[in-house]
Amino acid sequence: MKENNNTQLTSISKSCTLEEIADFWDTHSLADYWDKTHEVEFELRAKRRRRVTLDPEVYAQVEAQARSRGILPETLVNLWLVERLQKMEWEKASVQSGVDDMFISISMNLIRNICDGYSLFD
Repeated sequence: MKENNNTQLTSISKSCTLEEIADFWDTHSLADYWDKTHEVEFELRAKRRRRVTLDPEVYAQVEAQARSRGILPETLVNLWLVERLQKMEWEKASVQSGVDDMFISISMNLIRNICDGYSLFD
């Protein structure tokens, strides 16, 4: 965006906000403005993802569960793993601090309600 009277405008759409830019490109084609573009370089710092391989039969079951919930399999697996890791931390804390299993059970039921049924433990 270029600076013009203390307002930042884009070079093609002459827009000031992301919403205006989006509105412009919703009704215009980049092909009509290709000659006004230029190559740029930028660095993108995204969190590195890790891959875990699953047995094809296990993945098929995960995929079916995810589809029935309307989410991606990766999202469902992440929800399940977070839930399991939290449960393990709470169990570890309960042993160390003497908190009884009833507290863990109540906490897990609360998480299940919050996650709206995305539970590995049902």
